[in-house]
Amino acid sequence: MTWQEMQPILLQGTIDTLYMVGWSTLVTVLGGLPLGVLLVLTDRGGLLANRTVNKALGVVVNVGRSLPFIVLVVALIPFTRMVVGTSIGPTAAVVPLSIGAIPFFARLVETAVREVDHGLVEAVLSMGGGTGTVVFKALLPQALPSLVAGLTTTVITLVSYSAMAGAVGAEGLGSKAITYGYQRFETGFMVATVVVLLAIVTAVQLLGDGVVRLLSRRERTAS
Repeated sequence: MTWQEMQPILLQGTIDTLYMVGWSTLVTVLGGLPLGVLLVLTDRGGLLANRTVNKALGVVVNVGRSLPFIVLVVALIPFTRMVVGTSIGPTAAVVPLSIGAIPFFARLVETAVREVDHGLVEAVLSMGGGTGTVVFKALLPQALPSLVAGLTTTVITLVSYSAMAGAVGAEGLGSKAITYGYQRFETGFMVATVVVLLAIVTAVQLLGDGVVRLLSRRERTAS
């Protein structure tokens, strides 16, 4: 296969991969961020301390993180078909990608929020602030650099998940690598696919690191 023949296939695979990763990242943040914060708030000594709720959330997160992604994709086929009407294609892949990444990101959020100085929380409470104020004015802003770093790790994980999802009809670079590289014994195409995936991961890592440095610098300046 010539480079001219590879280009449109790689381009479509890249577009599908970015589509899956982009939407999955959005859903993961919307689900994982509040879940991670709740794990902190409902823990012993938290503002919403509730042992039962905390244990239940912990079990859900641990089960979600322990399942191999390829098994999760297959297990969620009926649910995916119910949600989007099909179990194949990049849109369908967003469902298992998001469900697989939410518990992962939630733990990173929990770790980041726990690192915030408890004295800051007490200061907000002493000034009459409620739980919402503590979360949005103290915990999340102070944990923002760590949250961005965690999100960067999550996006990179989603890129690898999307490649695996290609094995079960999710399209993207993983699917192209299997169809045009492995099954047709096109070593050059396989190498090109790996290079594109590495480029995407490197770009995400560099962007995330840059944002973290910027936020950390602003935090030091403000203090």
